[in-house]
Amino acid sequence: MEEKILALLTEEFPKVDFTASDTLVKDGILDSLLITGIIAALTMEFDLSIPYEEITEENFNSIAGLAKMVERLSE
Repeated sequence: MEEKILALLTEEFPKVDFTASDTLVKDGILDSLLITGIIAALTMEFDLSIPYEEITEENFNSIAGLAKMVERLSE
């Protein structure tokens, strides 16, 4: 799942290095506009809805966090 998400986000946002850090939000690599774009990309790719309460630093700080969230929401 992580590889699929990394490939998707790298294609959608080529200027962002999603592997640069495990604290993407905290380090300022992801801002609110990018997070909104990530939500849209994941929603379309995986046909799921990401509730507001899932939009947390923990879920968006890394590809691993995003993968765990997508897997959980896909169940």
